Amino acid sequence: MADKTYENEVMAWREARYAALTGENGWVALAGLYDLKEGRNLVGSTTMSEVVLPEQAPTYLGVVEVSGKTIRFQPANGINVKVNGRAVQKATLKTAQDPKPSFITWNHIRMVVHRHGDTLSMRIWDNDRSDRFTLPPLKWFPVNKKFKFNATYTRYPKPKASPQDDSTGDVIEEQLTGVLSFRYEGKTYKLDVTQTQSKKLFVKFRDGTSSKESYPPSRYLYTDAPKQGKVILDFNYAYSPPCAFTPYATCVFAPPQNTLPFRVEAGEIYRG
Repeated sequence: MADKTYENEVMAWREARYAALTGENGWVALAGLYDLKEGRNLVGSTTMSEVVLPEQAPTYLGVVEVSGKTIRFQPANGINVKVNGRAVQKATLKTAQDPKPSFITWNHIRMVVHRHGDTLSMRIWDNDRSDRFTLPPLKWFPVNKKFKFNATYTRYPKPKASPQDDSTGDVIEEQLTGVLSFRYEGKTYKLDVTQTQSKKLFVKFRDGTSSKESYPPSRYLYTDAPKQGKVILDFNYAYSPPCAFTPYATCVFAPPQNTLPFRVEAGEIYRG
């Protein structure tokens, strides 16, 4: 069981998660993900386009040209398209993985070039998408302090390359920066993790609830930045990756060694 103050903190986080999922430019607003080929890629609502926009968009909104590592966008004449809030006649685009991505906007539609492995794609949001306003409340296990642990973070001397399955069927090489160790019911368990630029630890894991109550490929979890190697690992904050809500996300799943041999009855339940 959880004390009331702690439970209120977790419940507030859950409410914020739902708001982020369904908010403007949130995961539920995604409306498309189209691979870009080398050369010209037409962008518009016609199905003849390489990047097919929702039907409310102009038939021809512009063209994206890929030339090696350079990506350029030129809007169609007379179309009020902006890149990062500014009207443009042409623009060189940065991807979502760059420090300052280039967001293309027209009315309620937003786009960004997404790099996944060696593939370039155009990701599309439609902020008028009905799913934003009809997504049912998320399902959760009851808040339970039994699944809140004092853990130890041990950093690897250098990052370890880890091949991991993704939602597209590819295998992506991720960099693991260290390992989290914690004890549960008298045994020690370990999870490989990645430390983010903000120093938080990003955890991907499976457990005995996977494919039953929780999202089968894995769940995600962030911890605060470790302090002298110590960190709180709280599975009440475990959540489903965006692929649980949209086919237009790309998700990398937990490595095999991050499968816990017990049921983590905490965090988000997969509605299916």
